[in-house]
Amino acid sequence: MSDASPSPPLLLASTSPQRKAILEQLHIPFDVVAPRYEENNPEIADAVQVVRDHAREKARSVADIADDRPVLGVDTAVVLDGRIFGKPANATEAEQMLEALSGKTHLVVSGLCLVTPGWEDVEHEATRVAFRELTPRELGTYVALGEWDGRAGGYAIQGRGAGLVRCIEGDYLNVVGLPAALLVRLLAEHFAGAYGFG
Repeated sequence: MSDASPSPPLLLASTSPQRKAILEQLHIPFDVVAPRYEENNPEIADAVQVVRDHAREKARSVADIADDRPVLGVDTAVVLDGRIFGKPANATEAEQMLEALSGKTHLVVSGLCLVTPGWEDVEHEATRVAFRELTPRELGTYVALGEWDGRAGGYAIQGRGAGLVRCIEGDYLNVVGLPAALLVRLLAEHFAGAYGFG
């Protein structure tokens, strides 16, 4: 870590464009590296434990190349009635997920982990998202857009997927892919002033 830089860039263990965009929005300096970690996504499990474990292992998987910089790992899942919805493998699976979410309220749960050579901190955030009742035509039209690709639960709230949502309760950016309020709190606690928070 260089003494010339009061806030060394975080190392983001993710290639998610949404997570990059949120960090840019918050003016938090960062570099990106793909995590060297293979996720295991059980359909029925304790979602909070799953996302916390994934976030921790993503961060740890690249900590050896961090050069003493803080490493940020994040994992997000959509949960309905105890079932974890990961990223759909294809359009058919995306439509099935969205059909299950239609007219119901689900949770978007994210695990967030900060790792440094001296400590690690693992937290989580949950946001409630209520979907409108969706017609088969709406489902088909949305899936055809391809926004579902690479998205937990098969939708992108920051895109056309906003039209599927009736209301949310909690951190909107958590649904996009990074629990920003939680990250800001952790940076303020651990690096007071260095990243513009605390």
